[in-house]
Amino acid sequence: MKKLEIKDLHVSIDEKEILKGVNLTVCENEIHAIMGPNGNGKSTLLSTIMGNPNYEVTKGTITFNGENVLEMEVDERNKAGLFLGMQYPVEVSGVTNSDFMRAAINARREKPIPLFTFIKEMEDAIDRLQMNPDLAHRFLNEGFSGGEKKRNEILQMLLLKPDIVMLDEIDSGLDIDALRIVAKVVKEEIGKRNCGLMIVSHYERFFELIQPTHSHVMIDGRIVLDSDGSLVNRIDKYGYDWIEKELGIDYKNMESNE
Repeated sequence: MKKLEIKDLHVSIDEKEILKGVNLTVCENEIHAIMGPNGNGKSTLLSTIMGNPNYEVTKGTITFNGENVLEMEVDERNKAGLFLGMQYPVEVSGVTNSDFMRAAINARREKPIPLFTFIKEMEDAIDRLQMNPDLAHRFLNEGFSGGEKKRNEILQMLLLKPDIVMLDEIDSGLDIDALRIVAKVVKEEIGKRNCGLMIVSHYERFFELIQPTHSHVMIDGRIVLDSDGSLVNRIDKYGYDWIEKELGIDYKNMESNE
């Protein structure tokens, strides 16, 4: 079984502690919604799992299928089957989208993917996402709209075929039609490939389309509440004030942790 396990994870940046003991397990065919007010560690969690060097793990463990993720370089985490769809995809001038995608695929293979096979897979993925085919021949994310950049992250997901997918506000910048397309493709891929999925988002509409099996609320660098997918609707209806009352957490006066 594909399993990502996070135990007592503490993470700092510039000697400021951001994550303060996160525990989370994500298995195949599970969809985990990671929610919480801005500045409480959600994006930090995903970036740390993927190996962002700006974040220092001071305590705790991250394992994937029993292997120590913290001992892996970023490219090794990718090869192991971890994928992060970024909130702010970077632009890379001089490198076409198709060349980048093919190089990323080949980095995970013993033998390079045949050109015809790559072209067919990329065309099929572009068609599923209803993207402009010309984007394949433009420089990576250069001149792309916000929605195009986000769909391009999902294009990478489809081509790389990861086992654990992490999406950091992938829905921001998408109009309602694009949102439906992305949600449909992501959900189909999770079911088809038995992946695990973690989603950070503030929008109930996206969660409604994805239908999480698990939901978690992060406040002050900790997961303070776990539930099934129904928690998404309660957060959308009542916000986070009720958590302050029930758990005694004054999140409004906490310093930003992201």
